[in-house]
Amino acid sequence: MKLVLASSSPFRKTLLEKLHLKFETDSPDIDETPLIDESIESMVMRLSEAKAKALAEKHPDTLIIGSDQSAALNGNVLHKPGSYEVAFEQLKAASGQTITFYTGLCLFNSKSGQSETICEPFIVKFRELSNTEIENYLKREEPYNCAGSFKSEALGISLFECMRGDDPNTLIGLPLIQLCRMLKENGMPVI
Repeated sequence: MKLVLASSSPFRKTLLEKLHLKFETDSPDIDETPLIDESIESMVMRLSEAKAKALAEKHPDTLIIGSDQSAALNGNVLHKPGSYEVAFEQLKAASGQTITFYTGLCLFNSKSGQSETICEPFIVKFRELSNTEIENYLKREEPYNCAGSFKSEALGISLFECMRGDDPNTLIGLPLIQLCRMLKENGMPVI
């Protein structure tokens, strides 16, 4: 069977390349608007599955990977900042606080119509950050397309006190440990 990553994210593509599998990427076109009273966990699972299933007709007889991520700080959802000003405010609010990232993962078999969808949490505790540290970080890395306003796989790691979770890849956007299990159960073992 073919393998398709339903994403245009360069971060997810780089993560999946770690597994040395042959795959294609294709960007699904779905409405990512949250539903009324929808929990973050439910939202990322729903969107992961929607992304994978959106490509089913275009990719028959394929295992399609869908993933979505969101983060929460003190009960508030963090979005991609898009600008320096919003990123500064996000990091200022995160200083000394804990952010929980929720990453949805779906593996959809377009031949059988079967899928498995999970939500993998990952917790990041920020150290106390000065305004100068936040400014310096944002000017050097410009993480304006990343929820939470940082890139943990790069200089963003310097902002943290500690991290907790089952798979560090989850924080970047693709839980590889769970994905390896799912692929094996669908006849595509990584090793």
